[in-house]
Amino acid sequence: MKQLLLFALFLLNSLLSPAINLLIEAESFKNKGGWALDQQFMDLMGSPYLMAHGLGKPVADASTEANIPASGLYHVYVRTFNWTSPWHNGAGPGKFALRINNKTVSDKLGTEGKQWLWQKAGQIMLKQGTARIALHDLTGFNGRCDAIWLTTDASDIPPSEAKAQAGFRKKMLNLPKNPTDAGEYDLVVAGGGIAGICAAITASRLGCRVALINDRLVLGGNNSSEIRVHLGGKIETGKYPKLGELIKELGPSRGGNAQPADFYEDDKKMKLVLQEKNIRLFTNYRLNGVKTSGQHIESITAKNIETGEELSFSAPCFSDCTGDGTLGYLAGADFRMGREGRDEFNEAIAPEKGDKLTMGSSVQWYSKPAVGKVKFPEFQYGIEFTETNCERVTMGEWTWETGMNFDQINDFEYIRDYGLLVVFSNWSFLKNHLKDNKEYANLNLDWVAYIAGKRESRRLLGDYILKQDDIYKNVFHEDASFTTTWSIDLHFPDSINSAHFPGKEFKAATEHIFIQAYSVPYRCLYSRNINNLFMAGRNISVSHVALGTVRVMRTTGMMGEVVGMAASLCKKYKATPRQIYQSHLEELKMLMEKGVGQGNLPNNQKYNEGGII
Repeated sequence: MKQLLLFALFLLNSLLSPAINLLIEAESFKNKGGWALDQQFMDLMGSPYLMAHGLGKPVADASTEANIPASGLYHVYVRTFNWTSPWHNGAGPGKFALRINNKTVSDKLGTEGKQWLWQKAGQIMLKQGTARIALHDLTGFNGRCDAIWLTTDASDIPPSEAKAQAGFRKKMLNLPKNPTDAGEYDLVVAGGGIAGICAAITASRLGCRVALINDRLVLGGNNSSEIRVHLGGKIETGKYPKLGELIKELGPSRGGNAQPADFYEDDKKMKLVLQEKNIRLFTNYRLNGVKTSGQHIESITAKNIETGEELSFSAPCFSDCTGDGTLGYLAGADFRMGREGRDEFNEAIAPEKGDKLTMGSSVQWYSKPAVGKVKFPEFQYGIEFTETNCERVTMGEWTWETGMNFDQINDFEYIRDYGLLVVFSNWSFLKNHLKDNKEYANLNLDWVAYIAGKRESRRLLGDYILKQDDIYKNVFHEDASFTTTWSIDLHFPDSINSAHFPGKEFKAATEHIFIQAYSVPYRCLYSRNINNLFMAGRNISVSHVALGTVRVMRTTGMMGEVVGMAASLCKKYKATPRQIYQSHLEELKMLMEKGVGQGNLPNNQKYNEGGII
């Protein structure tokens, strides 16, 4: 009777008092346990999130403490996503539970709906003070949690649309309206892949104050332990053989795709950047805003993917090394995406008509032998494997490529999730249903990437667009800079995989078209309409066909070196990137002849598949 009376008093108080609301962001949990922090799609769905990437084995709980402002009955909502819903009608595999003060509020989260939504978890009586919040994974199959919403008003549900969420989250988390000033620099580099690292280090060694911004804790991009792609392309060749010496300082000593984490030597890259006195490194910050004046970038904003803190960076020059051309896109830079038609640049390799097709993104994986038989859960969520169409392999590297027919920006979560779906589905079939599966009985699914390795999206347009004829006809350019040596390597859907899974391909093929070493114009490395924007990486000014040769990472690293050199001249002469070409090209050539790398290191990085030996 006493408990009923207290409950009635709580209800009465809730009706008479203003609603009490509390937002708890999953990415800010103090203890993330075995849950992975995923920021890849925060521009699309509004936030980073935690994901239980356990390869079919439940991961350790993520937990934190929250301050409950007043005692009362709280309605609980969890923002989550049934990630297999694009392919499967019904409950998904990513089931997890929410526990508050060791009490399970719901154990059916992550299994409903067709999109990111605020799933009703239930209600709970809470006392004022500290409460322990925990996410308890139940499957190991990529359940995901963005945020938890506690409210005394059952009808008060937060917005789901990404733009509406931005203001809502700032208000609920008491974040400053304006970003904190992170200082002024001579060059701000967005993106910490190989191109971004090389741009930052080169500019630093030539006397520039540099801010390097990366949205993960590790550096290296596709060559990090998170994605595991080897470095391709040849260095120390062409017109400026000193370009590429820097890559010997940071590149791993071993090659190979989808290898154990230590092959990619993340610490080596990090150490090299941290020892540069002129570089200030900002890890876990994702570019999310650009302030421009006319055709000039004044500052950019980056958001911490755990705390939501925003920082503002100012500089006379910026370099877009994001891969997706995000900085340029937000600044209004001209760009292209997809394939040009054959007639536009007279490219024989191009399709007759232009289209939106791009190269895809890879979710790599591998298995390892274990002692005794290893079980794997049944996993069937919309794609069916059989004795005829299954992939009888023990690992998957670059050929496990998805999303060629989708938008590599706006459909990217779908693309990555499909990559996960096919890996888990195929492995489940091999383990549980393949008739002659002795080869797989003692194998354990050891690693599957959840950060997808992307090849192509936006290409920012410069004063020159590199095309097939430049390379085939060895067209001379006075501003020739870094040298490309990789073949023209354009991926396309694998025909056998397409026959088995029409419209749902997940395997790619390629045909290496050999080239002679070619020095690419400097004019491909700065924007044609944003006057203080450089770019280095797969987002430089090239046609789709030409991208096939310049996109590999030793080559993109040399692009970064050239950008860093040009940025030092921009500082010296208070000039724009274009003015370096117009008035200071000879001095840039001198810098490219000299290089910035240590000249006494061995070149043990000669992998150039399909290219010049």
